[in-house]
Amino acid sequence: MIISSVIWNVDPEVFSLGPVTVRWYGLLFAFSFIVGFYLLLWMFKSEGLKKDWVDKAFIYVMVGCIVGARLGHIFFYDWGFYSKNPLEILKIWRGGLASHGAAIGIITALWLYSVIVTKRHILWILDRVVLTIAFSGICIRTGNLINSEIYGIETDLPWGFVFINMGETVPKHPTQIYEALSCVVIFLLLMYMYWKTKAKEKTGLIFGTFITTLFISRFFIEFLKYKQSDLVDENMILNMGQILSVPFILAGIFFIFRRPKIKITEQPQQEGQSDENTGI
Repeated sequence: MIISSVIWNVDPEVFSLGPVTVRWYGLLFAFSFIVGFYLLLWMFKSEGLKKDWVDKAFIYVMVGCIVGARLGHIFFYDWGFYSKNPLEILKIWRGGLASHGAAIGIITALWLYSVIVTKRHILWILDRVVLTIAFSGICIRTGNLINSEIYGIETDLPWGFVFINMGETVPKHPTQIYEALSCVVIFLLLMYMYWKTKAKEKTGLIFGTFITTLFISRFFIEFLKYKQSDLVDENMILNMGQILSVPFILAGIFFIFRRPKIKITEQPQQEGQSDENTGI
């Protein structure tokens, strides 16, 4: 039997309790933060650093990610809708998060984290946090699939999805799956670089590899998507997602090949060690 398409009508809601609705997207989003926390804790323990640094990093990343991703979606992709429905801005459990906005929000938050908490160069923490972000990308794109959102153009390939919940009647590219799979590959690559090579000693290399591979994959997958932003003309060759990806790709290439020479001189801070010895 040859499969011509996949009929997709999964209910995005897990259950409802009165006015409160629990959705798969929200659960996956929360799960990504939990796994990310323990992954970062694992890395910090291997380097002899205090758990307190992980707790604070988790808070900074969570706030930066959510705020940045939400504002990025609002201003880059759907300002026309949210400007008329401002209360919808708060309903993040319904989806509507932009990876480009998340990247800007996380980098901004981690710059503050580096200045206030670690006193180390921002690239030091970025080289570690991006492993957790790659895993989060897997969860978030899976949530997008369950929500039947951010899918692609029509296709006659056998793995095309008919998104019934969105009123579609013909198969479309499941671009959420394409992006989730790219995040799986990137996550495994970064894990190998951190644990099996000396990449973490080359400040900026892991971060540069992450943003280069992530946004190159995003750039090409965007060719299979519908236009999502009213800020880009239909006749333009590139869409908003591709335009926003270019500066990240260029920055990533820079950090891979022309990394700033940064030497981390601080001694690892063990549990119970005085802050006086680390200059914190």
